Amino acid sequence: MARSDWRRPASFLPPGEGRRRIRLFLSYDGSRYHGWQCQGEGTVSVQSRLEQLLSKILEEDITIYGSGRTDSGVHALRQCCHFDTSSKIEAEKFRVILNSQLEKSIRILSSDEVGGDFHARFSTESREYWYLVKDALSFLPFDSGRVMQVKKLPDPSVLNSYARHIFGTHDFTVFASARDPSVSKFRDIYLSEWDVISDTFGYPVLRYRVAGNAFMYHQVRSMVGTMLSFAEKGLDDEEFRLLIESKNRMQVHKTAPSDGLYLADVSYDSRRYQWFEDEYAGKQGSR
Repeated sequence: MARSDWRRPASFLPPGEGRRRIRLFLSYDGSRYHGWQCQGEGTVSVQSRLEQLLSKILEEDITIYGSGRTDSGVHALRQCCHFDTSSKIEAEKFRVILNSQLEKSIRILSSDEVGGDFHARFSTESREYWYLVKDALSFLPFDSGRVMQVKKLPDPSVLNSYARHIFGTHDFTVFASARDPSVSKFRDIYLSEWDVISDTFGYPVLRYRVAGNAFMYHQVRSMVGTMLSFAEKGLDDEEFRLLIESKNRMQVHKTAPSDGLYLADVSYDSRRYQWFEDEYAGKQGSR
């Protein structure tokens, strides 16, 4: 779909007089938190942890706005968020200050000051996720909670025969959780592919990379679980295509666990996937 069709507000509230907007890029180990978003008393989320610490440091109530949610157990290699403050602390120093007081499971990658026309969520142009899978023989103690384990790795070429049907603009109702509140289930998918990489110790890791303008609740995990199930059962890619077109959530296969999912990147560069906008905007079902 064209970017003009994205359901996003045209403007955002500016920081206010005497206040500044600070942007953070960060990485975290999601196995230690109940997801990104605040879940209420008795739970610890990445957002609540940052709000708690910044409110204490700055001696004012701080609200954090993230580029998107990650579920409990889901990790981030590069998440983005922002907050408004009246503090005069140099923007670049927030990285040092926060990293000196945060637990090692959250690391601030950078901090800078942005204008009031920036919003961590609504200014996002693309999000990229990775999903990591290892077989039982290669699974290490360090992989627990961070990589999905299967008995045997499927052939990446088979998985890619399914993944190519995800590329483009589609109605992804079939992969939408019943808990997803989105009015439209259409999403633009710029990248959908499987490859094999190596972990720190040289063991093979099957990786799924998917990038798009936005994703629904559990969408990536549902797509991954279904592709792995299709490969295990020896189903062909035409059946996978028909599954997407069915828009019938009851026909979807397994939902992969949260362990292996990573928010790999958040981009605010409109030029990054301009080629998709130029070639596919408005062409539903493109691939």
